[in-house]
Amino acid sequence: MNILEVKNLNMSYETLEGSVAAVKDVTFSLKEGESFGIVGESGCGKTSVAMSLLQLQADNGKITSGEIIFDGKDIVTLNEKELRDVRWSGISIVFQGAMNSWNPVVKIGEQIREAIREHYPDKTKEENTDKIDELFNIVGLDSSIADRYPHELSGGMKQRAVIALALSCDPKLIIADEPTTALDVVIQDQILNEIRKVQNILGLSLIYISHDIAVIAEMTDNMAVMYAGSIVEMGNTKNVFANPQHAYTKMLLESTPSIIGPKKKLRSLDGEPPSLINNDNCCLFSYRCPSPTDMCKNRSIEMKLIKFDDNHYVDQCCMDCG
Repeated sequence: MNILEVKNLNMSYETLEGSVAAVKDVTFSLKEGESFGIVGESGCGKTSVAMSLLQLQADNGKITSGEIIFDGKDIVTLNEKELRDVRWSGISIVFQGAMNSWNPVVKIGEQIREAIREHYPDKTKEENTDKIDELFNIVGLDSSIADRYPHELSGGMKQRAVIALALSCDPKLIIADEPTTALDVVIQDQILNEIRKVQNILGLSLIYISHDIAVIAEMTDNMAVMYAGSIVEMGNTKNVFANPQHAYTKMLLESTPSIIGPKKKLRSLDGEPPSLINNDNCCLFSYRCPSPTDMCKNRSIEMKLIKFDDNHYVDQCCMDCG
């Protein structure tokens, strides 16, 4: 059963230069207990999708069309009061760089307790304390951490506490937006293991957002590759890695080091992502495609996913490219 269905989502930012189409016709679904990855370069629209799911986009951002069906309700049509019931207790998020968002003069436990009180005002102080102890046990923190200030914790400990905060109101879906940013590789691995453990213990659905395609391979069941606001390839993670079809997906994989097999020269991604201001729906990857067709170069073919194989979809433009 699908817990989340995103249908033809379009979202833009209004700027002095014009309208920035940050998310264009994005469609995907997520089953209960499943993990879904979104990967792509910085600025491709990953975080804009995440913010749209909770209606937390910036003031100049607006969902222009589409549906976001969560637990049978269209989030796009909800008012602010109804959205408050969905945020944290339905869908929770670990923000990018969240470990640096703690209030430095309030103890960690009190900040988590405040979130619980907001959604469960009838719970006693003792019940909230027991809940925090339970959450800390799940994420591998000692209960004494609740009485510490943020500056007394390491980066890894603060990030584990952020995950505990995200779990504090018993969500069904967690969005993890680059949750290992600014952590060293050892701590990154520990945090990834904690997220996996939490998902398995609680049976949560997970949307994992990253620019690191290797992490997506490790963490997700299904995945989408985003470029310039659009999904250019999507499907079962193993299938996409085993048989990538879009040139951008291939370039991402070729730019990722591997400890398996013979040494190879890593590929750099030439060029830069295109401007998303006042753009039409033609192929925006043609500027960087190693072998664009005439239709790509003439901007006469639109970006649209078509079925390549079972649970594997790719942008129709790239199916014709070499």
